[in-house]
Amino acid sequence: MSDCYQPCPENKFTFGLWTVGNVGRDPFGEPVRSPLSPIEIVHLLADIGAYGVNFHDNDLVPIDATSAERNQIIGAFKAALQETGLTVPMATTNLFTDPIFRDGAFTANDPKVRAYALQKTMNAIDLGVELGAQIYVFWGGREGVETDAGKNPQEALKWFREALNFLSSYVQDQGYNLKFALEPKPNEPRGDIYLSTVGAMLAFIETLDHKEMVGVNPEVAHEHMAGLNFLHAVAQAWDAGKLFHIDLNDQAFGRYDQDFRFGAHNLKSAFFLVKFLEDVGYDGNRHFDAHAYRSEDYEGVKDFARGCIRTYLILQEKAKQFNADTEIQSLLAEIHADDGAMAPYQGAYSTAKATALKQHVFDRRAISQPGHAYERLDQLAIELLLGVR
Repeated sequence: MSDCYQPCPENKFTFGLWTVGNVGRDPFGEPVRSPLSPIEIVHLLADIGAYGVNFHDNDLVPIDATSAERNQIIGAFKAALQETGLTVPMATTNLFTDPIFRDGAFTANDPKVRAYALQKTMNAIDLGVELGAQIYVFWGGREGVETDAGKNPQEALKWFREALNFLSSYVQDQGYNLKFALEPKPNEPRGDIYLSTVGAMLAFIETLDHKEMVGVNPEVAHEHMAGLNFLHAVAQAWDAGKLFHIDLNDQAFGRYDQDFRFGAHNLKSAFFLVKFLEDVGYDGNRHFDAHAYRSEDYEGVKDFARGCIRTYLILQEKAKQFNADTEIQSLLAEIHADDGAMAPYQGAYSTAKATALKQHVFDRRAISQPGHAYERLDQLAIELLLGVR
């Protein structure tokens, strides 16, 4: 591979222990790769030029580890981070694997499960902060139902709200410098997961006691599973000041959660996503929540991880080319041309402005005649991506 697309710390490219450490198990097949220890994963990520490593609590410390085992694991992990220079920008809690969470965690019907989920999360938050995390992600993989006969969704959302309010207050009480990022997903592993899209999460955040410290962690695959436009979800989150973190991968629309290498399937969508992030100056982590194909050994896993980074950097370069292309920019200027005639009616409301606008005569036929040249513009974008511009 060319050395033109090598990562630097400013890119903030991160991977989770669960991503490159995925052993290739699926619902129909046993693992194809031997498990790697967290220490081995840290060194693998250092080899491919990652900035940081993220983790669920039990990716690092097994759920049934003793206190002595926990201390030994964390000490070795800290040593590996110091040796490689990797950081831990984000952490999260596994509230979906253990059988206790089969009916959810914060939204389980059983109050003992909800209380245990809070306890587990507080301990995991402590661990994340100890290792340097400043973003804490909540993915409610089991927060949902297969049948609405078993749970009242309004009651479940009340429990979810109470949990986040409790944990927000805990973080403040401990004096932690930590923000929460909620990650929506429409389904899988539950038949229906509560708060299934970015828009739903943004509305829910407004009902929280400490909404200023809660944002979203949108994921490409999760919006694409529902057939939605991920760029639009990210733009809405950015506009709301709530894009605290982002999960990059790829996904065929309407399929199960595939978690492909970034840009592996919807290259044009990936391009406009990268262009948006770069144009608005997003400076958060660029986290690749993706998995190598089951066909790969660990050399293939390294190829996968390098590919995620390389594709982003190539698309970053393409975004700069798009912004500098004189033909594209000239066409955009024509499309966005404004002769100023509508300026008196724009901006904030006033009675005089509304009265004048109601009296204005619009020539609908004349306004509707010109085409918008979107076909030409889109083709120019395609040609740029194909490398012929």
